[in-house]
Amino acid sequence: VQLAESGGGSVQAGGSLRLSCAASGVTGTNTCMGWFRQAPGKEREGLACVNGYGVTAYADSVKGRFTVSKDENSDTLYLQMNNLTPEDSAMYYCAAAWYGGVCYKWYEYHDWGQGTPVTVSS
Repeated sequence: VQLAESGGGSVQAGGSLRLSCAASGVTGTNTCMGWFRQAPGKEREGLACVNGYGVTAYADSVKGRFTVSKDENSDTLYLQMNNLTPEDSAMYYCAAAWYGGVCYKWYEYHDWGQGTPVTVSS
């Protein structure tokens, strides 16, 4: 499995970014893919995910602002982030899990990309 994130950068508060994660080998209904973030001094946080049936789930902290999607043709996972705030600044990671069902079992994700940084200035 290979996961490679891109699309991070710097943006002002209220702005938007779209992260991409090129995935190889993460296909089928018994898979989930998700986005996580980790800010300095904080624990890693599960944000959004999609399972092999296309069902998505979101953490309360990003619900209504972030949208996760997966292009099955290109095996690319996306995270559209809108109305960003300085509290969203962190390293963002995509990850894969190998089970079916609800995708927000964050502890089940064991394959990770290298991360892409997001900085939101006020």
